[in-house]
Amino acid sequence: MASGLPQEVRIGGLTKRELLQTLGRHAVRWNQAAEDLFQDDRFQASPREMKVPIRATSLEELGFPEGATYPRIIARAHEWGLRECPLELGPFLRMQYQEATQRVGAQNSGAEQLSQGKAPIGSLTVASRPLDEKNQTPKGFYLRSLDGERWLRGYWADFEHVWSCDDLFVFAC
Repeated sequence: MASGLPQEVRIGGLTKRELLQTLGRHAVRWNQAAEDLFQDDRFQASPREMKVPIRATSLEELGFPEGATYPRIIARAHEWGLRECPLELGPFLRMQYQEATQRVGAQNSGAEQLSQGKAPIGSLTVASRPLDEKNQTPKGFYLRSLDGERWLRGYWADFEHVWSCDDLFVFAC
């Protein structure tokens, strides 16, 4: 599992602009999809601070040895008493989760293609309600570490995409 992952994440109290500035001060890198999420007016930052208890689990642990689509994942998570996280949890978790090396494959390098239609080995996908169902809108955030750098990345995936049984999701509990 994700070593050192906090059991709760403190979120809120920053505007989206302040949140981006704070990510930069924490040397967090992000991709264009993450930038697109931040620029979307539907992504609202909470003005008040709060703590959100979280749990990370693989899809296999959720009972999907062959993987599953996002709607099936969320339905099972609800059966387990888990729920989707606020979208802003991704950036706050990235700042609070200081592990420089998440569980990564031996072949990870800066030259690695970052998107191959599946979550990178060792990444943590934050389960959050998508802003909409349009394929051109990024669906949420995932965290990964690559070559000692911490990333907050946005991703695209339609509701037919089958996530791997090894993929790790972070849920609110």
